Amino acid sequence: MPGRRNPTRTPARRRPRRGRRPVHRRRGGAAVDAAGLLAAAAFVSVLVPQARQWLQLHGADIAAVTVAVLAAGALTLLLVKAARRGASAWTARRRRPEGWDIRFLDGLHHSQFEEAVRDLMRRDGAHDAVRVGGAGDNGADVKGTDPAGRRWVIQCKHRRDGAAGAAVGTPDLHVLNGTGRPVHRGDVVVLVTNGRFSAPAVQFARSQRLHLVDRGLLNTGATGSSPLWELLQHLPAPRRTHPLPGRTRRLHS
Repeated sequence: MPGRRNPTRTPARRRPRRGRRPVHRRRGGAAVDAAGLLAAAAFVSVLVPQARQWLQLHGADIAAVTVAVLAAGALTLLLVKAARRGASAWTARRRRPEGWDIRFLDGLHHSQFEEAVRDLMRRDGAHDAVRVGGAGDNGADVKGTDPAGRRWVIQCKHRRDGAAGAAVGTPDLHVLNGTGRPVHRGDVVVLVTNGRFSAPAVQFARSQRLHLVDRGLLNTGATGSSPLWELLQHLPAPRRTHPLPGRTRRLHS
């Protein structure tokens, strides 16, 4: 009948518009915000004068510490860059030992100098030469066997200033003399430096059958003229009557 509602029909619900959320208003929100602002203002009014007073008392110390930290960081960065440049230069040239000279050896780190001596030994025919320098090396930095079968035990002393640096003295030779033959079983016990030796060190080496390679002799060997076993005198007798084929390599400049 007209005018009567259908009891089975459910009235349609209005869908809320998308993108809008109902706004819930909290009672007393303005009072809470005002109280928070007052508390923050009180805290700042107490903190700021104390902070200012503390900075006045310790400002110079803070500035000094800051400058020191920045300087240390800059110095560390420069050292890292220099070490990387040195390592890259060494990596680039270590494969060409025939092009080495004493000036190149002067610029190496002491560990690189030991590696260079090892590579020179390998270049000239001591293919088993190894670097053993480091903690607990017992006075030996490089060991290897020459083409005549003689066992070489070498201690390396690098001088940053070359011949102008401190002379290698007898204390270093005492260590090498005490371990070169008894511990390392060396036939030829050598101390190699890019610097020089003191007069007492030379006398002690002669009395103990130790061999010295100074700056001049090292440069002669490094430039490829002759291997050390042809430059040094009074070497022990060869262990092999005939050198192994392909073991001797002489480079002429």
